[in-house]
Amino acid sequence: MQVGKRIFLKRELPDKEIVEGYKDLPTSNIADCMNRRGAMATRIKLMSSPTKEMCGPAFTVHNRPGDNLTIYAALKYCHEGDVIVIDNEGDNTRAVIGEVMMTWLRDQRHVAGVVVDGPMRDIDSLRNWDLPIYAVSTSPNGPYKEGPGEINVPVSCGEVSVNPGDLIVGDADGVVKVAREKTTELLPKVQAFHQEDDRKAESFHNGTGNIDWLDEELKNKDYKIIDDIYRP
Repeated sequence: MQVGKRIFLKRELPDKEIVEGYKDLPTSNIADCMNRRGAMATRIKLMSSPTKEMCGPAFTVHNRPGDNLTIYAALKYCHEGDVIVIDNEGDNTRAVIGEVMMTWLRDQRHVAGVVVDGPMRDIDSLRNWDLPIYAVSTSPNGPYKEGPGEINVPVSCGEVSVNPGDLIVGDADGVVKVAREKTTELLPKVQAFHQEDDRKAESFHNGTGNIDWLDEELKNKDYKIIDDIYRP
């Protein structure tokens, strides 16, 4: 994907009340309600120790692989509550963000989190932070500061297309994206799904749950139940 030299200052954003509604919902339930899609690749892992899940609109950054000049520009133009989503074009040779930049994002911009499809560094310090930080790996190699890069354009992060203003939610399981235009209609579905999931877990805990549907499902899928040991 060609990287330009554009910084867009405006985005279409989801309603703030809708964003609040997602803040206590597991990423697994959100993905299930999107036909088990929308989750970023498992290579993107939680690197810090947040006490609450990450939830906010995407502030997207598309930088030249191994370069962080445009990420520095994001420090200037992002807003409180944003989730910084960095497309590093799959490069894994050098870190593009570390403790210094993260400190600004946490203490001056009060972002909701950072997602890097690439390496970060200063993990000894950042692993204990409450700020949600997701990245692919760590590296002591530092980045270049030459550009080009773009801000608030469509990006690819963890094999998921992310548009500026899409809702990004992350917890210990990983990161999911909800398209901005789908956030309102999806929210009540996820809330209902979450309540039902909790009910099922409780019924399995107290012994009132059942899997009576399983026999019929296995039969329909042509499974064979053999009352014998396996013999080659």
